[in-house]
Amino acid sequence: MALHFTSEQHLDDGVLEHEFTLGDIPGILWTPTSASEPTPLILLGHPGGQRRMYPRLVARARHCAADGFAAATIELPGSGDRPRWAAAEQARADLRRAVEAGEPVSDEIIDALVLPLVDRAVPEWQATLDALLSLPEIGGPVGYSGGVISIGVRLAVVEPRVVAAGFFAGSFVPRAMFEEARRVTIPLHVLLQWDDEGNDRQAALDLFDAFGSTEKSLYANMGGHTGVPQFAGEAAAQFFNRHLK
Repeated sequence: MALHFTSEQHLDDGVLEHEFTLGDIPGILWTPTSASEPTPLILLGHPGGQRRMYPRLVARARHCAADGFAAATIELPGSGDRPRWAAAEQARADLRRAVEAGEPVSDEIIDALVLPLVDRAVPEWQATLDALLSLPEIGGPVGYSGGVISIGVRLAVVEPRVVAAGFFAGSFVPRAMFEEARRVTIPLHVLLQWDDEGNDRQAALDLFDAFGSTEKSLYANMGGHTGVPQFAGEAAAQFFNRHLK
């Protein structure tokens, strides 16, 4: 797949933003204009809907650039402006129905929602890495940050170029991913909101326990899904500074 830049703009704090397409996948690359040599790269995960998520993504990218890192994101399969995908739409509808009815979300719904997404999204992230690491301004190493935690787990297992990952324990995790988690060996920084209304705290703790990494930190704060304190970002930044520089 060929990488095509479709727009370029200089943000006000020394960050160059490029929108791009990789085949039919839209994405955004941010690089610090002050860099004199190829920079490490952080892949910014998100839950889908790149345009909707843009304010948060660009804020994260600015922090990366301030630390001397490039940052990039791509749209998830079946989200944003990408073609709809019938099985994923059905799984989302089943999830909404269970949540609205106050019923527990079944393993079947979680598997249907997450596993096909992981199977599609991870090869796209790897193709994006191929393309971005061929650019002269990006040299690696590579970190992965945020987004759907199961995508991050799979990427950490299958992609040797990703050397450290920051996860947000806030999404449904299929049981099969716990087995994959045992094969993760890279350094991890896991953020958990203790009172996250949409997240099974015990499942998040069990997943953290399952990770095979010898260096893994669990960073828990009081508050709900959107109540992540400002200083939590500083701890994540220190983690990536340790492992990507």
